[in-house]
Amino acid sequence: MLGHRPCKVCILNKKGENLVGVLEDNGSSQIIILCHGFRSSKENGVLTNLSSGFLSMGFSTFRFDFSGSGESEGNFQYGSYWKDAEDLRSVVSHWRDQGRKVAALVGHSKGGNAVLLYLSKYKDVGTVVNICGRFYLKNGIKERLGKNYMQIVEEDGYLDVKDRHGSVEYRVTKESLKERLNTDMETAMKCVPNSCSVLTVHGSNDETVDYKEAGAFDRLIPNHILQIIVGADHYFRKHRQSLNSIVLAFVKARLTSSVKQTEEHSCVHTLSRL
Repeated sequence: MLGHRPCKVCILNKKGENLVGVLEDNGSSQIIILCHGFRSSKENGVLTNLSSGFLSMGFSTFRFDFSGSGESEGNFQYGSYWKDAEDLRSVVSHWRDQGRKVAALVGHSKGGNAVLLYLSKYKDVGTVVNICGRFYLKNGIKERLGKNYMQIVEEDGYLDVKDRHGSVEYRVTKESLKERLNTDMETAMKCVPNSCSVLTVHGSNDETVDYKEAGAFDRLIPNHILQIIVGADHYFRKHRQSLNSIVLAFVKARLTSSVKQTEEHSCVHTLSRL
């Protein structure tokens, strides 16, 4: 991690909105992109800890705010699962244009959905880590919006979510709610190719997303590893070291295997020409 230079970078998404991120550049051309979850940001502790670990392994990292979150431009939207995936596409394309190799994508919570949806559509990053992503998107809504959320949204066209002081935190429109309900993770996961390696990590005490949902990813993604950390909550507050060890070991093994396969293919190709 010695000598890395953290700096802010702005990247335009397809809608012309600036996505603000932090590049931690230790000189490596291989970069790992980290994605935050719902109502979170690039400064999420899960991401910053993982970034430090990747830097110590010799990778550069980039963690950014999705549009409508953190320092990025755009309006916050309750659903926006596919929009997040398209934001990620803009970020991946930017770093490739800069001559970087995107070595892996890592997402926490809703960011886990973003990296998986991206993979299902573009299929061009071979190593992906999903940390506590939700599979059943109809779950968890009434816990945030209240049991009568559908009636309110149908009658008023929106629902304002307020904090304990009565201030509006964000607005859920009928369109954004529909977008979430219509996002089909099962169909998307069936499009993930065998050539892509995916790790899902979940905590058994996750209070936000039931860890049992992770089993659905394991069932549908062909080249998949599932790790449950016993006792860990949604943010791995007391299990950051375990999370880092599992994620870093997976990425290292996957990329080492890719390099070895490339070298063997190159050797065979060279011999065939002799």
